[in-house]
Amino acid sequence: MSNRRRMTGVVTSNKMDKTVSVKITRRFRHRLYKKVIERHSNVKAHDELGCEIGDKVLIVESKPISKTKRWAVEEIIRKTVSPEHV
Repeated sequence: MSNRRRMTGVVTSNKMDKTVSVKITRRFRHRLYKKVIERHSNVKAHDELGCEIGDKVLIVESKPISKTKRWAVEEIIRKTVSPEHV
């Protein structure tokens, strides 16, 4: 297994061609006040699998693909059920 970083996140946009925007959320406890804090960051990832909005995906670090893309979708962990298919 490679030593590239892997993170999980939720797809927030898939309007671009072969690119998705992924929201990565991390939770941690504040050192002084002990309150649980949520912070998030948005990254763009290369998508060959055809992700939909709301899918939980595993992204992996890759070489720079474009000016803003440094990640690639490795697998879809959980698909969302869209109301159109029900």
